[in-house]
Amino acid sequence: MSTPLPDRLSSNPNSPYYDEELLKRGVGIRFKGQEKTNVDEYCVSEGWIRVAAGTARDRHGNPLTILLKGPVEPYLKDSAEG
Repeated sequence: MSTPLPDRLSSNPNSPYYDEELLKRGVGIRFKGQEKTNVDEYCVSEGWIRVAAGTARDRHGNPLTILLKGPVEPYLKDSAEG
């Protein structure tokens, strides 16, 4: 009935885990029980998310990210009861 979400998903178009159609539908992330809106990439099986580290950029102009470990729960935002 509901679309299964991938184990790993990235919002970076250069990543092999990028899925534009799925991202257009709206994917929400609960990390350690709290809603996160700044997630660049997640992996459920390994239990981590990658978030931007402020406004810092690498030498190629990409945002620097940090890895946070803990339970990850992705869900589709458009599947909410309405």
